[in-house]
Amino acid sequence: QVQLVESGGGLVQPGGSLRLSCAASGTIFSIYRMGWYRQAPGKQRELVATITSGGSTNYAGSVKGRFTISRDNAKNTMYLQMNSLKPEDTAVYYCNALQVVTTTNRYPELWGQGTLVTVSS
Repeated sequence: QVQLVESGGGLVQPGGSLRLSCAASGTIFSIYRMGWYRQAPGKQRELVATITSGGSTNYAGSVKGRFTISRDNAKNTMYLQMNSLKPEDTAVYYCNALQVVTTTNRYPELWGQGTLVTVSS
């Protein structure tokens, strides 16, 4: 069974940086697209950034220029480098994976459990 496990969240001051990681466990053959979503209190979940297996990236306008998404296909791990953090970046950040193929199964979509990022002085 494949699981997505996020790590790296925490409390940071405005202007600071954090790096989130998302590791996909299991015997994985390929993952088409991985991405980060976030959900702030009282708000809907929103896309932060995505990256395909070929390296194509997409960012929400609110994080463009501050956040960088990357992935290591060999390790089935994705990262989100967050710089110049603002209080409005406070949210639970979720890892997402589309079209996950293992040696025995195919998963259209998977989600991680989320990691909390709090930006506050």
